[in-house]
Amino acid sequence: MSADFALTNLTNHFLIAMPGLNDEVFAGSVIYVCEHNEHGALGLMINKPSSIDLRHLFERVELPLRRKDLVDAPVFQGGPVQTERGFVLHEPLLANQAKGSESVYASTLTIAGGLEMTTSKDVLEALSTGAGPRRVLVSLGYSAWGQGQLESELSDNSWLTVAASNSLIFETPVAQRYDRALMLLGFEAWMLAPEAGHA
Repeated sequence: MSADFALTNLTNHFLIAMPGLNDEVFAGSVIYVCEHNEHGALGLMINKPSSIDLRHLFERVELPLRRKDLVDAPVFQGGPVQTERGFVLHEPLLANQAKGSESVYASTLTIAGGLEMTTSKDVLEALSTGAGPRRVLVSLGYSAWGQGQLESELSDNSWLTVAASNSLIFETPVAQRYDRALMLLGFEAWMLAPEAGHA
């Protein structure tokens, strides 16, 4: 199993929902895969903003927000699991670049070859003081798949996969992220329409 799995490890990749995926939560979504191993997968949707912005989230956790660049940034719906819990996707901090170094935050997942995902409140406290990671995406909830579940959905053609792009996560306008993710594969949405090719 592990030899086969090594060929399909999608950590630090995007999952792009196929147009035929009519799931209420995942239709039209782009998911950044934070972890994928033989036990399952975990990721965050990066193109579905919630109804609140970071200013309101920080008010809710009773912290000021002294990062003017972040006050109007949306809080994303990361997925349907633990929707009351915050997940902060951010660039690796320089202190973590050295091999084997500990994260500066209490609970951080270092994503192989990619970003970091922090779930402890100390990252929000750092942002509140005007410090913290330069580029962040904050979500409530996450997306998860059990053992073999994502592989099954991939074989059913529910998702396309492509190596993740940090600029797409942090710089691309939210409304353009789905189309830009498809462009990483050389596709446009109309090429994948379920009815394409039928007279």
